[in-house]
Amino acid sequence: MSGLNWGYEAHNGPEQWHKLYPIAEGNFQSPVDLNAKEAKSDASLKSLSIHYNPASIKSIVNVGHSFQVLSEEKDDESVVKGGPLKATYRLNQFHFHWGPSDDHGSEHTVDGKAYSAELHLVHWNAEKYSSFAEASKNLDGCAVLTVFLKVGNAHAGLQKVVDALSQVRTKGKQAPFSDFDPSSLLPASKDYWTYIGSLTHPPLLECVTWIIFREPISVSPDQLSKFRSILSSGEGEKECPILTNHRPPQLLKGRELRTSF
Repeated sequence: MSGLNWGYEAHNGPEQWHKLYPIAEGNFQSPVDLNAKEAKSDASLKSLSIHYNPASIKSIVNVGHSFQVLSEEKDDESVVKGGPLKATYRLNQFHFHWGPSDDHGSEHTVDGKAYSAELHLVHWNAEKYSSFAEASKNLDGCAVLTVFLKVGNAHAGLQKVVDALSQVRTKGKQAPFSDFDPSSLLPASKDYWTYIGSLTHPPLLECVTWIIFREPISVSPDQLSKFRSILSSGEGEKECPILTNHRPPQLLKGRELRTSF
């Protein structure tokens, strides 16, 4: 297993990642199960302040294990602060995790139950660090807003993203994608769980304040199937659809799991 081809299949998937990335067995790994017995309501958790500037969204890219919608690194208008955060965090990109079927694709689970898919809006601490790369080496470096997707009606905000996937079907493909408001993907209720953890795919750096919204948004079976139509293979290679790209829950290992509700 080389560093270039970690993936989600038996030979290179999450069970194998520790061979290349020993941190996979660390104390702050993500995702986790959001278990009601472990979670503690914390009245001191403030509400979140989320502001996205649609002009900061510039492109969409197939990174081989998912697709990412990229935000301009220097744009300080797309930010999140408040809640458990002690600084202002700037949007870097957003992406999704899904599974081979409509009933199990989220990374975080709630009392052992998975949702259909999961959205990660990835931010970095722009007050303290000069880039996402630098921030991701520190425990307070990143904040990920997380939204569960539950199969139901088609989601209007999501459709523009889904429509762009045909332009980035193969690994490495990038296409313009602009004037999109990521807040259209957020649920109405901003109740959340929060804990300290890691990126959920290699290099699995332990740098994330996770903020996971309790209320899911809907996604239609057709929209979800479009996620599974993008390829982990490059142009001209044997087609290999990304049918699954989620890591199973990791042990909490004594970490505090707090809720705003």
